[in-house]
Amino acid sequence: MAHLVQAVHARRIWDSRGRPTVEVEVGLSNGVVGRGVAPAGASRGSREAVDLRDGGESLGGMDVQKALHNIRAHIAPAIRGMPIADRLSIDQRLMALDPSATRHEIGGNALIATSFAVLDAAARDASLPIWKYLSAGAEVRLPLPEIQIFGGGAHAGRRVDIQDFLVMPVGAQSFDEAMVMTAEVYRTAGQLMQEQGRRAGVADEGGWWPDFDSNEQALEMLARAITRAGYRFDQVAISLDIAASEFRHGGFYQLGLEGRRYTTDEWIEVLSGWIDRYPILSIEDPVAEDDTPGMQAFTQRWGDHIQIVGDDYLVTRAELVNAAAEQGACNAVLLKPNQVGTISETFSAMQAANRFGWGKVVSARSGETEDVMIVHLAIGWNAGQLKVGSFARSERMAKWNEALRIEEALGAHAVYAGRSGLPGCLRNPGQA
Repeated sequence: MAHLVQAVHARRIWDSRGRPTVEVEVGLSNGVVGRGVAPAGASRGSREAVDLRDGGESLGGMDVQKALHNIRAHIAPAIRGMPIADRLSIDQRLMALDPSATRHEIGGNALIATSFAVLDAAARDASLPIWKYLSAGAEVRLPLPEIQIFGGGAHAGRRVDIQDFLVMPVGAQSFDEAMVMTAEVYRTAGQLMQEQGRRAGVADEGGWWPDFDSNEQALEMLARAITRAGYRFDQVAISLDIAASEFRHGGFYQLGLEGRRYTTDEWIEVLSGWIDRYPILSIEDPVAEDDTPGMQAFTQRWGDHIQIVGDDYLVTRAELVNAAAEQGACNAVLLKPNQVGTISETFSAMQAANRFGWGKVVSARSGETEDVMIVHLAIGWNAGQLKVGSFARSERMAKWNEALRIEEALGAHAVYAGRSGLPGCLRNPGQA
């Protein structure tokens, strides 16, 4: 018997920054209830779906009553009575309610919370965990994690220009071991900062608050933390999220910390110097979202050596992944469901990346909750990589811990992606 969407309930809850966000519950005709929560980003691409906020003075203009109204007045009537097993049709109905690229009428937050709730309800209706429902019997892997050690950019008051300094435990043999490696590096990095009198708490996503005299000094300390923790660079590598759109102004890359201004070619030389000197395996948004020639040049130079991830540059859109592949820009995509508004569109972006042998990184946002949906997406879709934030704060740890539970549930069938989660050209350790 096909169970139908019977009720849609929306409420305001609060994210990890203490800001309002949207939670949706979808109730089925058999009593099953699924839940979804919208995350929120601080660093946002100009082409991504936007959160619908109320504006005005209350709660700094960040309230979500307009989005909640749209769920009750428009979304609920549109999907009520639809069979929960037909998630694609439900997502298509959601997309039709607001066909704008930025989803500014209904609100990207209203749409993604509903799409998440529909997926949760469908999995519960099938009496399956979400990852197993999505995998439909296909083999899955525990993802290679990217975990922030130092926060920066929009996540740390722009104390340093680079947004994330992360590690990738490529040499682990299991997800559990990957967590141990990360814990040791995170703890050691904190000790190093304490020894130098630079430890001053944590940033938005739980990474150590940056107190450095230059962006490269953070890289130096991260490399020291890896080796002092007892690991080689072929076991724990470095990943950077540059978020370059945040500091490109007037055609130049302008570093506030160092008071320097660079052309695209000069900025690529800076990044190239870092790649030469440090064990960097992945760089996200090395140039700005509107700098396609720069992304092409950077990919041509480094695409066979490191992972080059498009975030603001691709905003989880299949058509942008296709265009970038044709242009020779990027070799991996960051998958943030709230950048497009529905699970189906996120999956389409991942399928596009699969066609080109790209890396796929399912990602959280800086404004998160205890929701663990993205862990199930990364595993159920066999994406290969997961980026959640740091190794502190419960909204981050809830996600890492969920992956550990799934690893345990898989038992003897558990496989850790490690290097196999990277783009095809980087899976051989000798090539990075």
